[in-house]
Amino acid sequence: MCGILGGNFLHNNFSHALKYIENRGPDFQEIKTINKNTFCHTRLSIIDLDNEANQPMVFDEILIVFNGEIYNYQELIKEHNLHCKTKSDTEVLIRLYQKYDKEFLNYLNGMFSFCIYDIKKDSFFCARDRYGKKPFFYYYENSKFIFSSSLRSILALLEKKPSLNKVALSQYMQYFVSLGENTFYNGIKKLEAASFLTLEKNQIHIKKYYKINTYKKIKEESRALEDIEKLLFNSVEKRLTSDVEVASLLSGGIDSSLISALYTKISGKKINTFSVGYEEYENYSELNYAEITAKHIGSNHHPLVINQKDFINAFESTLEALEEPHADSAAIPLYLLTKKIKDMGIKTVLSGEGSDEIFLGYDNYAKFLKYYEFEKTLSTSQTQFLDSIIIALQNNTKESEYLRRIIKKENLYNSFAEVFTSIQKKKLFKKVPTFKSETAKKDPVDWMSYIDLKIWLGEGLLSKVDRISMANSLEVRTPFLDYNLVNYMFSVQSDIKVGNTNKYLLKKIASKYIPKEIINRTKKGFNSPFNEWIQAEYKDEILALILRVNKQSNLFNENYLKEIYHLAKSRKFKQHLWSIYIFSKWFDKEYL
Repeated sequence: MCGILGGNFLHNNFSHALKYIENRGPDFQEIKTINKNTFCHTRLSIIDLDNEANQPMVFDEILIVFNGEIYNYQELIKEHNLHCKTKSDTEVLIRLYQKYDKEFLNYLNGMFSFCIYDIKKDSFFCARDRYGKKPFFYYYENSKFIFSSSLRSILALLEKKPSLNKVALSQYMQYFVSLGENTFYNGIKKLEAASFLTLEKNQIHIKKYYKINTYKKIKEESRALEDIEKLLFNSVEKRLTSDVEVASLLSGGIDSSLISALYTKISGKKINTFSVGYEEYENYSELNYAEITAKHIGSNHHPLVINQKDFINAFESTLEALEEPHADSAAIPLYLLTKKIKDMGIKTVLSGEGSDEIFLGYDNYAKFLKYYEFEKTLSTSQTQFLDSIIIALQNNTKESEYLRRIIKKENLYNSFAEVFTSIQKKKLFKKVPTFKSETAKKDPVDWMSYIDLKIWLGEGLLSKVDRISMANSLEVRTPFLDYNLVNYMFSVQSDIKVGNTNKYLLKKIASKYIPKEIINRTKKGFNSPFNEWIQAEYKDEILALILRVNKQSNLFNENYLKEIYHLAKSRKFKQHLWSIYIFSKWFDKEYL
């Protein structure tokens, strides 16, 4: 796991810009210049600890800077008869490029972002993994190209700071993060997941290389269970490939518990597991459940208990690590946990992201399917009758809104992640930019899973995990996001996946490996008493900052801001306030 940075020009500021990706790779760093192009790399040594694997790496007039891990690189060497001089997965990418050009992306199983510079062709070829685990930011204006793992590195190479991207802000207020190619800075873009970028003769092109196939071919539950279990074992085993110790995050939920249990079974050793909980507000904590699993699998368990002081002390460092507004408050306890793991000398951990999306773990899925089935039974006259009822409804409850959309043949959710509908109704923004997202239109189960995989997971959770963990020089590996497993789950007939409970198939498999208390417990997200702690610490300073920023930016409805603040003091609309507060702190630092 590493940090990458480069551009098609020479500049003294590259050494300064490199500092913003030092935490991503504290073991080695280097800058190379070729044909008036600059390539920088910072290395976190995980596979092949020798100096021969350092980057930028050059073989046969092909240069690469690479961030990530290719889990099947040893298989690729054998299958494609590659002749490698090092033992690293980095060289494998060069050899595959030489043999197959851009088509080799389809062979990779891993998480990655990279830039390959073909010296003979004077061309750049950049790519990002299928689900967006590793970041790739870029800037291209007036023939000036910059790419990096970090927004700050790009900003350090620009003559002036770009203006605020209001489309990104609109997306953030609905989804906690900016979406698609947008960042909060106009002109600086994200290469989207499952995409590659080429730059040759001042022409830039971007293309998708991977798409989930939703063709249904698995129609027997027994076969699905057998195949999924094998795929899970294979995925965990692949992610244990490392020349350093691999630990496991253990929240106490079914996902991390199963991953930790499979790791223990595969390795046959006493693994290190880590969890975080809270000194106060124990209703947010899952430490007791994590302890149950830890005892069951016999791990060396390391619980971290944090309090208000710990949370506040890590607040600014966490926001700095995120680089732009990101409204997932779980970033702060995750920052503290990954720091603890780093301090113990561990560089790599397994984590359970992706399970909810492919195994249907969210409660909203059941709610959506209920309304979907209801909509299919309506006749035209019933639809008209119910439409008149809904028009008469004055309370604007979520249920009436869902029902209205079904009857009007509209999307039930805007990208199945609509958190801030009420904000738009109250005209929080004076002008709200629109955003069109992809949707899978046929199977409602696929539709839900795909949208959350692409937006909530791909844009929100994975970006948080990467930026926070790498701020503490820690690599996080996610077995549920092995593309073989994801593809397989979309090939399973939907009624088999749905079953009679959330995560129906996964729970059946997990029953062999983890305690029933974990499998049967009510789902609880990775949450924290963020609202209680910032209210106790900052009090009315929160509203004062928000209003001061708004007077300068003129973005929001001031009366609404005050309303949200007072509601959050009574523990209502907590997420709304947090999102506005995080944005205000960022804007105050960046533009005021």
